[in-house]
Amino acid sequence: MGAERGRFVSLGNRLKGVPEVETLGVRPNFLDYTQTERNLILNADMVLFPTLNYAQFLTTLGKKIFPSLETYLYADEKIKQTTLFYMLGIPHPRTRVYYHLHHQDILDDFGFPFVAKIPRCSARGRGVFKIDNQEALDAYLGVHPIAYVQDYLPHDRDLRVVLINYDPVLAYWRIPSPGNFRSNLAQGGTISFDRIPAKGVETARNAARKCRLDDVGIDLIHSQGRWHVMEANMKYGHKGLKMKGLDLKEIIRGKLLSGELG
Repeated sequence: MGAERGRFVSLGNRLKGVPEVETLGVRPNFLDYTQTERNLILNADMVLFPTLNYAQFLTTLGKKIFPSLETYLYADEKIKQTTLFYMLGIPHPRTRVYYHLHHQDILDDFGFPFVAKIPRCSARGRGVFKIDNQEALDAYLGVHPIAYVQDYLPHDRDLRVVLINYDPVLAYWRIPSPGNFRSNLAQGGTISFDRIPAKGVETARNAARKCRLDDVGIDLIHSQGRWHVMEANMKYGHKGLKMKGLDLKEIIRGKLLSGELG
């Protein structure tokens, strides 16, 4: 299936090489694009991977974009996600944010152990800490003045669901290595595709739709008899996709050409 030149424009490079998509690259100033390129952007049926900067302007102009503005606004922003999850009634562990003047309130609200995270732009499990004692809490607060604190819910694995245009294209368990409560692959975790629970996948789909996150990896755990949405990631890694022989570029291309995106 073909497409006229300029019908689909991408600023980011994730679809570079797809013949139906004109990839222009991301430039800091709109006037850095040539007049021809500006016309392509403004007249395209859809602009893909526009970055947060251009996603805001294009949405104001009424242009179709992918991923959604909400994906850029909330994915990888834990504080914003927590507020959004609560407002939408999405099951999420009890979580509170403490700025410097309120650090002394943490132990009034939480008992050891609990989880503390870097609230913005952390990835690969590097910004997640299990706080077991005062010494660990002091070390965390010494580096992170904005404290993002969450109940620790016992579990032995988490579920990662990758969704494109709210459609689950892959789901897999992430199982932590012995002695590590973090299941991220970068922290030694392993992947399993065995007995993926339909209820967990459906919980992720519902959360993505409610939050309008259309290019996302959602992490969930099952604890205390229910599913909990932990967080949504725009940088969700491709190892699980590769293990299943899936090409994300081709998945997005297929959805684009079939008219599913946007």
